[in-house]
Amino acid sequence: MPTLVFKLRNVPDDEADDIRRLLSENGIEHYETSAGNWGISMPAIWINNDRQLDQAKQLIGQYERDRPAQIQEQYRQQEREGKNKTFLDAAKEQPLRVSLYLAVIVAILYLSTKPFLDLAK
Repeated sequence: MPTLVFKLRNVPDDEADDIRRLLSENGIEHYETSAGNWGISMPAIWINNDRQLDQAKQLIGQYERDRPAQIQEQYRQQEREGKNKTFLDAAKEQPLRVSLYLAVIVAILYLSTKPFLDLAK
């Protein structure tokens, strides 16, 4: 009977790829369901063999315990190399978009506070 081992909704592509690779490398037969055309089905990884369930859950559990440290190290490495994107980098790459966003923010703030400022008159 098919057994759910990993839900894929809101999971980054690299993490999903790692889980697929992990299961394949350890000889665990699995298949995947998608969210469907309207995104209402459950995207997930399933296994058919219940005897492999404990091994699959153990492997995925270990991976999920190790992943935060791996991602933090990757972030620190990018930070050391100066590859992390900052607000100024985004402004340099797409100045029109950043200017438009800032203009919209200022307009919303102005329209939100104007009635209260008019009360003070």
